[in-house]
Amino acid sequence: MNDQHDHGALGDAEYAEFMELAAEEGFDLEDVEGAIAEAGHGPLPVLAVVGRPNVGKSTLVNRIIGRREAVVEDKPGVTRDRVTYEAEWAGRRFKVVDTGGWEQDVLGLDASVAAQAEYAIQTADAVVFVVDAKVGATDTDEAVVKLLRKAGKPVVLCANKVDGQSGESDAAALWSLGLGMPHPVSSLHGRGTGDMLDAVLEALPEAPEQTFGGTPVGGPRRIALIGRPNVGKSSLLNKVAKEERVVVNELAGTTRDPVDELIELGGVTWKFIDTAGIRKKVHLQTGSDYYASLRTAAAVEKAEVAVILIDTTEKISVQDQRIITMAVEAGRAIVIAYNKWDELDEERRYYLEREIETEMQQVSWAPRVNVSAKTGRHMEKLVPAIETALAGWETRVPTGRLNAFLGEVVAAHPHPIRGGKQPRILFGTQAGSKPPRFVLFASGFLEHGYRRFIERRLREEFGFDGTPIHISVRVREKRGAQYKKK
Repeated sequence: MNDQHDHGALGDAEYAEFMELAAEEGFDLEDVEGAIAEAGHGPLPVLAVVGRPNVGKSTLVNRIIGRREAVVEDKPGVTRDRVTYEAEWAGRRFKVVDTGGWEQDVLGLDASVAAQAEYAIQTADAVVFVVDAKVGATDTDEAVVKLLRKAGKPVVLCANKVDGQSGESDAAALWSLGLGMPHPVSSLHGRGTGDMLDAVLEALPEAPEQTFGGTPVGGPRRIALIGRPNVGKSSLLNKVAKEERVVVNELAGTTRDPVDELIELGGVTWKFIDTAGIRKKVHLQTGSDYYASLRTAAAVEKAEVAVILIDTTEKISVQDQRIITMAVEAGRAIVIAYNKWDELDEERRYYLEREIETEMQQVSWAPRVNVSAKTGRHMEKLVPAIETALAGWETRVPTGRLNAFLGEVVAAHPHPIRGGKQPRILFGTQAGSKPPRFVLFASGFLEHGYRRFIERRLREEFGFDGTPIHISVRVREKRGAQYKKK
């Protein structure tokens, strides 16, 4: 574990006091330290996996994350929504961005590979470039190498499909790409992946540069405007930009890089991270949901707050909910903007409110604004909502105050008795913020419903508007015994 995170968000004195409390309750101090370090981590470094179709990217991602989660099929064109996964190797945690989905029919092979590589490289701290050692380096591979050089990110070259000694010479031939040593791997059988991951850990920064939160003083806060295609993101941004007569800053990086907009709103400059549709990119207009999700993931990774746009004239869809889940799982501050509000009749408004109650339950804590990107209605409410969400996201509750609160809650609403036992929350701490992350230490397993109740009470007591809250529970099985992570 990285020493700098060992105390999480706790100061030295608070940490010492907390460890004393843990010792009194019979917890193993090394494990308590580990729990705080794990929950208190800053943003995890991001590893992008790029390469041509059918070189085994998704199989490699599954190998890295240790479970079969990325979609793997022999036929190209398999789309899916999730593109970011968490992984751990040799005690270090990082995020993996998988660019396995592709659409040759829509864009043509080279454009498709390039588009994916660009989106992934944007947010990555390091890149694994996968090449099929049996086929050797192709023109498309050479094109990706150019992109990688331009981006200047550390690259680990993975020579995949090397199933035995005979394939080693195929792998060696890839030195010609000029990206350093090719790591011979069989992602299907796992051969060589350990050595390759060791190289990945060397390439990844220990603690990545803060891609959010650690913005230099005076730097604009980063906002991602996200939502499914054609929900009105461009109109909203253009309305905001035109009305406020902004500085538009073209931060070009790779060839078709998105453009981040510096926009002044409410007397403050904000940085709007470009997502699908902010600029009309002709070569991507016909792209699939897969591209939309890759771009959304890239934008969310770079942002501090996600403004999620919902088209109120249509039923709240599964796709809307997936986008919300992506932002919640990424731990960003969240504002929900219901667009086209002025186009609703009484009947649609009635049904929409019912949908919001049922479908938007998972983000009932997020500030809500009803806007019209076309007319500019209620745009002035956007900034206060964003500021509220950021304030909740950065909130930190001192350990003493948290434990006083937990004591009251547990006394007033004890956990239900299960199997003759009544588990109790013994104490807890907030190990990190952005978003708020809590570790609770308990005498037995806490049921999901009770954890939800604790989260609800935390929100009532301390605010946390507009931010997800992460709660992990550590259980002490017997006094003085090793606890188990639940």
